[in-house]
Amino acid sequence: MASNYHFATGSPTFLPLIFFLIFASTSMAALVQQQPLVLKYHNGALLKGTVTVNLIWYGKFTPIQRSIIVDFLQSLNSPKPPQPSVSSWWKTTEKYKGGAGSAAVIVGKQFLDENYSLGKSLKNSHIVYLAAKGGHSAGAINVVLTAKEVTVVGFCMNRCGSHGSTRGVARFAYAWVGNSETQCPGYCAWPFYQPVYGPQTPPLVAPNGDVGADGMVINLATVLAGTVTNPFNNGYFQGPPTAPLEAVSACTGVFGSGAYPGYAGRVLTDKATGASYNAHGVNGRRFLLPAMWDPQTSQCSTLV
Repeated sequence: MASNYHFATGSPTFLPLIFFLIFASTSMAALVQQQPLVLKYHNGALLKGTVTVNLIWYGKFTPIQRSIIVDFLQSLNSPKPPQPSVSSWWKTTEKYKGGAGSAAVIVGKQFLDENYSLGKSLKNSHIVYLAAKGGHSAGAINVVLTAKEVTVVGFCMNRCGSHGSTRGVARFAYAWVGNSETQCPGYCAWPFYQPVYGPQTPPLVAPNGDVGADGMVINLATVLAGTVTNPFNNGYFQGPPTAPLEAVSACTGVFGSGAYPGYAGRVLTDKATGASYNAHGVNGRRFLLPAMWDPQTSQCSTLV
């Protein structure tokens, strides 16, 4: 099955290395000053209407880890949590021409593959194969989530997650995110773990007490926003289509206002646990979500 597959190379955890290399000789004032950023619209279809997210759990996840991910997804369109909320973060997609903002996300089918049917070392073709378990609906995103024991080509080296689409009549969008808890938390779960490169600032406390799962939420948010605003590689992005900067990956490493290299920005802190977050979700959950590019202001928009 042929596919378009591009990486979420702008994963939030790449901030320390990228910013350190690019801005090492720049003053702090210049770092904080955000330059205009433009994601060009390439006139392609965006996902809109009811978008069903089917989950393929590959490997062993605890019930708590699965509930963290599902609660995040169910928070995307829930108006109940207090502000700032996950749904207010998702509403930024409403500003994208083409209808991405009308994407009402619902959680669809879930598949558990706890016996590693394809082994513990996966290629891109394996991700597409697993994603197909969710069906070939044009109005769905099939998300493959790999457990901490599973390696995927490029994982921890140049990506923490990715998304793509199949070609042909049975075309569908899919995404993948891996649990980096044991393989590269400093790379794919920053700012909940000491960064591998760049400024060494103290890590933040994960809002749900699970560095791996909370890191997956950050990267899942990244690829989901990229999928609805650039599902078939001709939506919103900057740069080459094979390695695009998208809605969230264009805002690498920014979680709150005043962010700079090694500093995620001003976020909220739970006084009792010390956990950091910037968005409320369903079932009392809290999450730390990356900034999303706002097409109306051409800036990376944060919740706090």
